[in-house]
Amino acid sequence: MNFVAWMIVACEIAFWVVIVLGLFTRYMLKQKKAGLFLLALTPVVDVVLLVVTSVDLYRGATATIPHALAAVYIGVSIAFGKSMIQWADEKFQQYVTKEGTPKPKLYGMEYAKHYAKSWFRHLFAYVIGAALLAGTIYFINDAERTASLWYILRLWTVVLGVDLLFTASYFLFPKKDKRGTVSKKDW
Repeated sequence: MNFVAWMIVACEIAFWVVIVLGLFTRYMLKQKKAGLFLLALTPVVDVVLLVVTSVDLYRGATATIPHALAAVYIGVSIAFGKSMIQWADEKFQQYVTKEGTPKPKLYGMEYAKHYAKSWFRHLFAYVIGAALLAGTIYFINDAERTASLWYILRLWTVVLGVDLLFTASYFLFPKKDKRGTVSKKDW
């Protein structure tokens, strides 16, 4: 495994460590501003990964799948970061501080709309990641050195399309509750 692949793993770990430290500081130490500051550091993780990947490619490395995944990671982190932090915040309150209540499970059109919002976040992540990949391909300007970037971009395009099909399927065939029913208010 190359250095960039290890940096992706390290950045993912750092992302969650910063979130847990931020939540711990906010709720357990009752330091809301310090907790917010720690949570606000999560984009720094993306910047570190972007710099490491860029420097590696600038020095002449051939782009590998980990280089492409770094762009995917950055896009996903930017598009889903806030919702991931919100999810972690809710879970921390429920399981650690024993405050807050779990969100009710969604079914029918509510679930379909929720999934559609998630798809639009996926699209936003794709736009960011694809822009990073396309920019890297443009600046390197060497088809042999950027073949992996093109591969991941094509693969991600297919994944985005499949995700759109799943999203549409939830509108056509709404998710049912455990009793196998969908609320009449959904239709």
